Amino acid sequence: MVWFFKQEGLKAGIAVSTLNFVLSPFSIVISALLRRDMEFGRLAICSLAANLVSIGVSITLALLHYSYMAPIWGSVAGNIIITVLLVGFCKNRRIFRPSLSEYPDVISFGLYSGGVTVINVFYNLAPQIFLARILDFAAVGLYSRAVGITQVFDKLVGQVLSPVIMPAIFAQTKAGGNLKHIYLDAIALLTAVHWPFLTFLAIMAEPIISIWLGPTWLEIVPLVRMMCIGYLSLFVACLSYPILVAVGSVRDALISSLISLPPSLLVIFVASFFGVQAVAASAILTLPFQAAVAIYFIARHLDIGWRDLFGATFKSAIVTLMSSVGVAVCAVMVEYGVLSSVLGLGLACLSAGICWLLSMMVMEHPLLPRLQLAATGIFTMPFLRFAGYAKRNSLG
Repeated sequence: MVWFFKQEGLKAGIAVSTLNFVLSPFSIVISALLRRDMEFGRLAICSLAANLVSIGVSITLALLHYSYMAPIWGSVAGNIIITVLLVGFCKNRRIFRPSLSEYPDVISFGLYSGGVTVINVFYNLAPQIFLARILDFAAVGLYSRAVGITQVFDKLVGQVLSPVIMPAIFAQTKAGGNLKHIYLDAIALLTAVHWPFLTFLAIMAEPIISIWLGPTWLEIVPLVRMMCIGYLSLFVACLSYPILVAVGSVRDALISSLISLPPSLLVIFVASFFGVQAVAASAILTLPFQAAVAIYFIARHLDIGWRDLFGATFKSAIVTLMSSVGVAVCAVMVEYGVLSSVLGLGLACLSAGICWLLSMMVMEHPLLPRLQLAATGIFTMPFLRFAGYAKRNSLG
């Protein structure tokens, strides 16, 4: 790796990063067991503590001039904390004893699941690797920053939902739920938030980047917009693997990745010779292709047709269009200097929120009653607690 990038400083960073592999077998297994048992409260406590320690160590070492090694050591410190806490929460310590019980099933599933992970990790890293080798690290920085902004939704929502999706799917199917209906319902709910968010980000990319990163980063505005267009097709990304596992076909998850990712890597590799914007533009081609392949394999098991997908996403598409009208007007006013970036972004957020809510009501979107139920629970919970407290005191 050091030879490939021609950066001697990577040697120390890679050496320290490998310490995480010592801890991963413990933390990953216990995390999976807690998710299976729906113990998300304990997982949240462990993750929060680990993130705080990681941030604290990284900032402290950065102030002590540890440079790029600061976040690397911070990551190791965070992994140590989460591993210690998870082991403390683990009730069954016998899981740490080596065993060959039912090893054929474990090895079979592990090979397929591990293969999916390896090829997806390499795919996610490939654009930076290609750009660093063919162009320079400045191009890597621009691309990485654009990806970070484009994936804000995934970090805020997708990564929160991902640990919950698989246990929730298994719980519903165990209770007699129809997996096809669960899948289509999940698509309808996700696209109602995923598509409007990415559309808003694409339209308001310039003021967002100007405020968030500063005017020196405006070069990545077209990159973010092109990536947002590509990411619109990934509304099924967080559902694909859990659904295929639920139907007992993790093998198809690996086949899907082997079909869609190598051609995508080839497109990215060729695009990297034409610059960072070409790599970003390749997302418009590669990401819909990956989504189509994943949907094809899922459709084979759940008997889903394109009409079913259209029915699940139609209302979300209308909601996206209606909520983007005011945002587009604000973007034009910012572009021509009628509004400042801050004021334009604020008005765009207000307009998008109002139009989104009104369009949800007009279209009678299935997400709306769930939002109402969640809001009712949030606002009534304090009153219920107060009522219970008052009742206990009166009995006392």
